[in-house]
Amino acid sequence: MQKLFLFSFLLFSAFLSVNGESPFTAKASLIRYWNIKISNNLPKPTFLISKASPLNAVDSSFYTKLADQNSLSTHLASFCSSANLVCMSDLTPSLAKHSEDVSFSKYSERNFTNYGTDRLGGVDSFKNYSDDANLAADSFRRYSRDAIGHLDKFANYQPDGNVADASFNTYATKATGGSGDFTNYNPNKNVPNLKFTSYADNGLGRVQTFTHYTDNVNAGDQKFTSYGKNGNSIKNGFSSYGKNSNVMGSTFQNYGESGNAANDSFTSYAFDTNVPQNTFKNYGADGNAATEEFTSYREQANVGDDSFTSYAKDSNAANVKFTTYGKSFNEGSDKFSGYGQKASNQNIGFKIYGINNSFTDYKDKRSISFAQYTKRTSAGIVTSSLMEGHDHGHSGGAVNRWVEPGKFFRESNLKSGNVMPMPDIRDKMPKRSFLPRSISSKLPFSSLRMSELKSIFHADENSTMEGILKNTVGECERVPSEGETKKCVGSIEDMIDFATSVLGQNVVVRSTESVKGSKSDVMIGQVKGINGGQVTKSVSCHQSLFPYLVYYCHSVPKVRVYEAEILDAKTKEKINKGTAICHVDTSAWSPTHGAFLALGSKPGKIEVCHWIFENDMTWARAD
Repeated sequence: MQKLFLFSFLLFSAFLSVNGESPFTAKASLIRYWNIKISNNLPKPTFLISKASPLNAVDSSFYTKLADQNSLSTHLASFCSSANLVCMSDLTPSLAKHSEDVSFSKYSERNFTNYGTDRLGGVDSFKNYSDDANLAADSFRRYSRDAIGHLDKFANYQPDGNVADASFNTYATKATGGSGDFTNYNPNKNVPNLKFTSYADNGLGRVQTFTHYTDNVNAGDQKFTSYGKNGNSIKNGFSSYGKNSNVMGSTFQNYGESGNAANDSFTSYAFDTNVPQNTFKNYGADGNAATEEFTSYREQANVGDDSFTSYAKDSNAANVKFTTYGKSFNEGSDKFSGYGQKASNQNIGFKIYGINNSFTDYKDKRSISFAQYTKRTSAGIVTSSLMEGHDHGHSGGAVNRWVEPGKFFRESNLKSGNVMPMPDIRDKMPKRSFLPRSISSKLPFSSLRMSELKSIFHADENSTMEGILKNTVGECERVPSEGETKKCVGSIEDMIDFATSVLGQNVVVRSTESVKGSKSDVMIGQVKGINGGQVTKSVSCHQSLFPYLVYYCHSVPKVRVYEAEILDAKTKEKINKGTAICHVDTSAWSPTHGAFLALGSKPGKIEVCHWIFENDMTWARAD
């Protein structure tokens, strides 16, 4: 009887197996579901099937049971590893101390508690801290605290990589003499959540320079709480903050506040940025006999919102200069208050102020001089100036430099033999897998249950993981736009259900075949219109940032979908097969949409096309 049962089990397993795989894997289960829900026998898309959960039957059963019991958080590390998820590390402080000169060449993803504390003289250098890390979580608690005559250098803190959660608590607090040089803090990052609490506060006779803070970053938030506060005879220099960043939220507070005989300079804040959200509070407030200079704030930025609250407020005998504020490409919203308020014995000058939205505190011309001040009046943009040969502060020049060439194009570009730029279509998200529906369906996915979701994934307050969870859940709960049907899916089965509910069971899913040709000119080869090239309906699915794979899927009416050969522009050899979607009706789009910045025109006046990027996809009815 036992042998008969074993034979029957093996026969049943062989019958259910898919491509030689165990019938109990998540991938095998998915393929069986696909065969039931989708009516055609076309080849299954490898790029999508490969995203199925890697969990084996035993692990899947184990973690499903934990999800039922609300106990996944107790096995988070093993769950994330086995299911190929992206989770933050739970780090404990490092209590290591270093009493001699140390030169660290590389240090990755650990909490550093004390470095150079109470040092007397000597030189310490830190070259690379968590460079090129994907989803790095780091904190650095103390560097050169209470040091005397100490020279310290920090070359790179989390450069490059993707999704950073970083905090730097204190750098050279209460240090006397010596000098500090911090060169790079989180440059070239995607979706960072950064906090820098204190740099050179309560110092005496020290020289500090900070060269680059989060240059070339994309999205996310950053805070800098204090720089040189309560310093005595401190010389501070800050060269670049948030340069070339895209859609970044920034808060900078307390630069040189309550300093005595300080010599402070701030060269560039949010220069050449796109849609920044900036808050700057307290530069040189309550200072005595200080020299303060701010050279560029938000120059050449594109729209966004800014608030600058206080510059040299309540200071005494200060020499204060501000060279450029808000000389933008495209007007945003800015408020400037508290410039030299209640100051005494001051020499205050303001050289260039861009388009005025709110600038009201400067009626006393005896203490404040404006070299150039641009404002909007009923007659248009007017510049008041004591200078000759100035320009207008507000440039009407094109801002399509913020839209990568080839990101949007016209339908006429999809013509055989046409040469056009292809944007960077590479997937920059962390690599993850879907969860089996047996697990994903049991996890909370709602703003009303955010505390439960945070508990499962060990998301602390104000952490990057909390931001990831809230942002994705919030976007998924957003009210659909006019004519849109949408659903966020955490399993491929859920995606199939949504696509077939909109399009029927005879469907095909497509994506661009590879990333070849990205960031270069390509030639269009043979072009095929899907569904006969007629206006049709599709379901597009875009990745969201979440611990496991979540896709934002929405129905897109009035589109034409194309497949096009991508050829090398020089050799004319085929290098890729692209999927493109053309939106025929753009009447509901925002006038500031990147497509109109790149192509000109207005909503409803033109169709707009774009490629389907790596790991994104579009579903359509099968031909």
